[in-house]
Amino acid sequence: MDAILERCAGLDVHQETVVACVLSGPLDRKPSKEIRTFGTTTKELLNLLDWLTESACTHVAMESTGVYWKAIWNILEGHFTLLLGNPRKIRNLPGRKTDVKDAAWIASLLRCGLVEPSFVPPVDIRDLRDLTRYRRKLPGHMTSEKNRIHKILQDANIKLTTFISDIFGVSGITLLEALVNGEVLDSQSVMGMVHHSVRKKVPSLIEALNGRVRAHHRFMIRRHLEHIEQLKEHIETVQVEIDRLLQPYREEVELLKTIPGIQEDAAASILSEIGTNMSEFQTEKHIASWASVCPGNNESAGKKRSSKKNKGNKNLKAVLCQVAWAASMSKNTRLAAFHARVVKRRGPKKAAMATAHLILKICYFVLKDKKPYEELGWDYLPQKEKGLDYWKRKIESMGYFIQIQDNQSA
Repeated sequence: MDAILERCAGLDVHQETVVACVLSGPLDRKPSKEIRTFGTTTKELLNLLDWLTESACTHVAMESTGVYWKAIWNILEGHFTLLLGNPRKIRNLPGRKTDVKDAAWIASLLRCGLVEPSFVPPVDIRDLRDLTRYRRKLPGHMTSEKNRIHKILQDANIKLTTFISDIFGVSGITLLEALVNGEVLDSQSVMGMVHHSVRKKVPSLIEALNGRVRAHHRFMIRRHLEHIEQLKEHIETVQVEIDRLLQPYREEVELLKTIPGIQEDAAASILSEIGTNMSEFQTEKHIASWASVCPGNNESAGKKRSSKKNKGNKNLKAVLCQVAWAASMSKNTRLAAFHARVVKRRGPKKAAMATAHLILKICYFVLKDKKPYEELGWDYLPQKEKGLDYWKRKIESMGYFIQIQDNQSA
């Protein structure tokens, strides 16, 4: 392997220690090797920074080991050209597994330019990524709390869900509050608590609210309701912070919103996952492969094996699939036509993933060219004229026999 870097370092990262190997020397000779071990506290990492600076390193590579690489990345960022490698792609040979040998192996690969860097967005995009991911988790926590209330109501023999489709609406919450406070619920009081069409169900609601509610049930429901209110406040606060961080990227957000199915929240999530600088990815195929929204490629001896996708960026895939479902419901759009065409052959799940693949490639070009999405319409594909064989098969499929005769011979 030909060397391309004179001074570089490889880091084997762990929770408590970092093993660093520095290779230096002319490109046409065997490099000299120096290895040291550092802790992962800020003081130790600053010592690592000083040592790498004294060694005149220009490039530093490390494995993506859980979240432990982030602390080292934050200290070394801006001082060297940092490369974060996929552990599957820079794994050492079997039987040679030690921390020192791993660090030396990473440094050797880096010296020869064989470490493919993973995408690491800048600090502000990383902060936005944390917030959007947390924002997507909060509604799930809220749903869990609502499900716990449903279980407690069944345990207390309260059949409120039988007559109110959403017990967490205005009428349902009012009844739950009254139930927790131990109020007497008669026809007149219930009539003042409910609204609209629920008023017609007051006699049934009186029976549904007649259960065996104990102090324990009231205590638990109160805790869950308070937690739901806290989660609502968290969602609003996090959303305000997301909007603040999105201010420098309003142009990119508006460009993404021109794509069918993408609204404000989806645009923020996509932007936080892929960033705004599309030069990080060589082509639209590279970003699709990085996100793992394209089929795998596993072929040997002329036989195609499993085309299962890698894990990739699961947060980005989740958002893209939601956007794909929304785009499939749009009218007279290219994405809806594409989804309808694929779903006939491959089914709804694969059609959603294929549409997500297409949407990600569209996002790539929209952000790269800084141009809004141009709708091609439902009939964007050129219409092919159906030949004689098509109509013959069509008539025969209806149970008729057809014989083709030339007009000249007639």
